[in-house]
Amino acid sequence: MNIEFEGKTVIVTGAAHGIGRAIAASFVTHGAQVFACDVNTVGLAETQRICGDSCETVLLDVGDQVAVQTAVSKIEVARNKIDILVNNAGGVCGQVGRPIEEISALDWQRIFDVNLSGTFFMSQAAAVSMKRQKSGRIVNISSGAGRSISLTGIQAYASAKAGQIGLTRQLSHELGDWGITVNCIAPGFILSNPTTEQQWEAMGDAGKEKLLANIALHRLGKPDDIANAVMFFASEQASWITGETLGVDGGK
Repeated sequence: MNIEFEGKTVIVTGAAHGIGRAIAASFVTHGAQVFACDVNTVGLAETQRICGDSCETVLLDVGDQVAVQTAVSKIEVARNKIDILVNNAGGVCGQVGRPIEEISALDWQRIFDVNLSGTFFMSQAAAVSMKRQKSGRIVNISSGAGRSISLTGIQAYASAKAGQIGLTRQLSHELGDWGITVNCIAPGFILSNPTTEQQWEAMGDAGKEKLLANIALHRLGKPDDIANAVMFFASEQASWITGETLGVDGGK
């Protein structure tokens, strides 16, 4: 299968490290011009260094609707089109699992802003360009937590990730008339950033063994495993697939 994105304009959010960086780098390798978005300036600089001149960085809080619309409009003006959007920004915002009665409205909303609202705002902004050209690919990065439960125990995270899956189905039907596909990937546990590395170490030997025993392939995934799935969904080979969620988790 020959997958190429020569001349394509791609936006990747949450691209300052881990999965997002791997996705950005993979698109560059396949010929695309990538706009890597994140709130982490240091991480973005490293992503740009790794990816080279075919990657431009954008400092962006995806939970800010006005900022998102401004940034996406600037990208469209610069490139005259937006072909592919990957909504990868997300995370637990430094939170840990706590009993439900201890969760404040702010704690809840912060996780929804980056994981679910950000996906909506970015898709909303990019859809304008994609509708105009009557084509486009949107790929949302959810989580296995959105299809079962979160290992973190964070209620808002599991809920927001499930929301991304529902939003994927809804947008696929709304945008299908314009030839825009909307699909989703639900990664399993991947050591992709300091947060996941801390979670892994906190499990201890027994916890690690239990997690691996529940994975059919008995190993953790890598950021490139997710990037490879994104390449497929974004390609012409997936032109008749939309509204789907693909588990990339080593087998559950």
